[in-house]
Amino acid sequence: MLKGAPPVLFAVALATACAASRPTSPEGTLSAYASALRAGRAREAYDLLSAEAKKDIPYASFQRILRENPAEAVAVGRALAQPAAPPRVTAVVKAPNGEVLLLVLEDGAWRVDGSAIDLYGQATPETALRSFVRAFRNRRYDVLLRFVPDAEREGLDEKKLKGSWEGEERAELEGLVAAVESSLTTASLEVTGDRATMAFGTGGTVELIRERGLWKVEDLR
Repeated sequence: MLKGAPPVLFAVALATACAASRPTSPEGTLSAYASALRAGRAREAYDLLSAEAKKDIPYASFQRILRENPAEAVAVGRALAQPAAPPRVTAVVKAPNGEVLLLVLEDGAWRVDGSAIDLYGQATPETALRSFVRAFRNRRYDVLLRFVPDAEREGLDEKKLKGSWEGEERAELEGLVAAVESSLTTASLEVTGDRATMAFGTGGTVELIRERGLWKVEDLR
């Protein structure tokens, strides 16, 4: 981020969308937005924001930001005019159960993103929880080992994990996992650095930790 530039300028820049009779490509829209910022044309820039962005910031506030921070607006406009990489057009499809699938526009056709192949991904807290639930349902203890934090892995293998979870703890775990699964469609994950927490059911909590880029289940109760 450019030093001193109002964060909201970057936020709304990323939320821009093509409006009717406006540029019809990502490159064109970004260029038009950057140009409007550099020239201080608040209305023109605002018209290029998405409907969602306009809900978060009314025109009067957007106009005031540009008026009070002209130098920063120009700097942001210049930075946006030279993107580091070509725009990547994507779409997110969400199933009724909360599963999310990413589509990518390539050569004029929509393709399924490679993330759909990884049934047990751990790239994000939500993905990790869905993967954890799927592995538990499928009794994939080899996969469930991946979700055990490093501090708890010593001496633990697939056989021991299965023995523990298939024994007296099974009924309790079934209830906890079911509650987590049903809450994933509506619950909010609170992420702070390398830790994430989600409340579920009536007082339940699941805590995750990120180790070497992968999210793991640290506590479930």
